[in-house]
Amino acid sequence: MNRPDVCVVIVSYNTRDLTLRCLRELEDSRTPDVRFDIVVVDNASTDGSADAIAEHFPEVRLVRLTENVGWGRGVNRGAVAGDSDYLLLINPDTVPVGQPVTELVTFARHRPQHRVYTGRTLRADGTDDGYSCWGLPSLWSQFTFATGLSTAFPRRHWANPEGLPRYDRRTVREVPAVSGCFLLIERALFDRLGGFDPRFFLYSDDIDLCARAAAQGARPVLHPGAAVVHVGGASSTSDGQRLKILRGKVTYLRRHWSPLRSRLGVGLLVAGVGLRAAGRLLLGADRSRGIDWVLLWRQRHAWTAGWPPVDEPRPPYDPDGPRNVSAGARSTG
Repeated sequence: MNRPDVCVVIVSYNTRDLTLRCLRELEDSRTPDVRFDIVVVDNASTDGSADAIAEHFPEVRLVRLTENVGWGRGVNRGAVAGDSDYLLLINPDTVPVGQPVTELVTFARHRPQHRVYTGRTLRADGTDDGYSCWGLPSLWSQFTFATGLSTAFPRRHWANPEGLPRYDRRTVREVPAVSGCFLLIERALFDRLGGFDPRFFLYSDDIDLCARAAAQGARPVLHPGAAVVHVGGASSTSDGQRLKILRGKVTYLRRHWSPLRSRLGVGLLVAGVGLRAAGRLLLGADRSRGIDWVLLWRQRHAWTAGWPPVDEPRPPYDPDGPRNVSAGARSTG
């Protein structure tokens, strides 16, 4: 069997039907120009995901974990189960549009200097959901969150620099960071970086990877010819998701910023949550976008701690070991 050009890694957690749909669409999108295999890492789902994948897609390399290790650590384990020049990370709650694997890999072959790539992530109506790329956190972006400017003026770049509002995602352009929802990366670079930092259970792990990749000379880029429809948040509740987002951001700030700067950044995050919580209590405002800011304020000691350190091997692993995992094999985590 010829070595695949790219290994598609999907980390699934209680998204049985969405994962099966994603796999069906991926299989239908195959072209002779780009060969790819698929690895699904099941994060100890309780909805029968792993058994359904094994039954309906026996050709998929299935890694069954006995505990939920989070997204980045799941990707690391899936990455070493395949062997290819590229890794393509796709969320299970996405639906390929056209032939996104072929589009993105072909683009990468023609523009190898970028080394990290993404496409467009779309809503069901075909409009861009804005989640495929992000700006890096800065003191200014933390300030605009703390003062409520990012909420009051979400479509202004000066007020919401991390969201990259008004970026024309219909054109090829270099971007600060790429979302792990739809991310292609050279395997050699992924291995050199040690994959995803296992400390991040969820959120900001992709931003961290892109920041470290840029330090190695990568220039993340968006290619509009590759696209997926993105459901988003399929395995998280809104409040639980926001708490994890805050924990991930705190972890990122402490990993990349000096102690003094990170303390200031975390303080601004706390101020921003406090402002929104006070607004709800004092003004009787409805929950903003389904988020209970009062609850998040009360939980601030949990999320300001960030994610705890994790002692776990990082890619590349022994090439004669986990990469030879066969379809349906089980990892004990």
